[in-house]
Amino acid sequence: MSDLCELVDATDELSIREQCELLGVARSTLYYEGRPETAENLALMRRLDQLHLAHPTYGSRRLEALLEAEGTVVNRKRVVRLLQTMGIEAIHPRGHTSRPGLGHRIYPYLLKGLDINGPNQVWCSDITYIPLQAGFMYLVAVMDWWSRYVLAWEISNTMDSDFCIRAWERALGVSSRAPDIANTDQGSQFTSEAYLEAVESVGTEVSMDGRGRWMDNRFIERLWRSVKYEDVYLNDYLDGLELGRGLGRWFQEYNLIRPHQALGYATPGAWYQDPEAYGARPLKR
Repeated sequence: MSDLCELVDATDELSIREQCELLGVARSTLYYEGRPETAENLALMRRLDQLHLAHPTYGSRRLEALLEAEGTVVNRKRVVRLLQTMGIEAIHPRGHTSRPGLGHRIYPYLLKGLDINGPNQVWCSDITYIPLQAGFMYLVAVMDWWSRYVLAWEISNTMDSDFCIRAWERALGVSSRAPDIANTDQGSQFTSEAYLEAVESVGTEVSMDGRGRWMDNRFIERLWRSVKYEDVYLNDYLDGLELGRGLGRWFQEYNLIRPHQALGYATPGAWYQDPEAYGARPLKR
């Protein structure tokens, strides 16, 4: 519904009423402004995020049971709503938040059996929820699949496609060339026409995870675990300004200083910037 509301143009020759009627949107929906979450809900969301990282297969019922075991009695409908707001889903058939937008295109998963042997062959992107002392934000990152190098990231207080496009464009500015393939989930941010146009306009093929298959984009899912446990939870950022500064420091260290076990304890930056030294080869399809 939010995608349809974005189509309403106050400068159009048609009135707001007429545009809403054509789109099938109630004017009350167009003018509605959501209320901020209460401090109690923010604390609950933070704990749900921690529990999800520890138990990624648990759905709302099991998460509700864990909360009750800790002494927090909460209605399951409330848990479901907060999980949807956060964009959090268990790694079994998924719920509402990863559904593509109305009429959006879905692409096949192109990485199965693909021999990825160098940088800029495949990039992956994803969005995660970030708790703050005074609210929450969303973080999107663009990562090189082979080297695990984070080319770009952006934060936003809304989970729309605009900040995903900004991250993609920043990644193109960092890289020597566009990737052969860009892989994401089927969320509405990545199935929007604006995002798909940004990707396909540079000659990159679009690949999308299968429904409920978090392993299809597993490397960036592991990145979220690292950034939250190593930075976000430790620093408990007050607001978006503090978060942006802190993430800037963390991603710099992640790319260039922090040894990566899967890379033989080299850094993602070393693999990305000197690929021949680490056995990079052309993409075979």
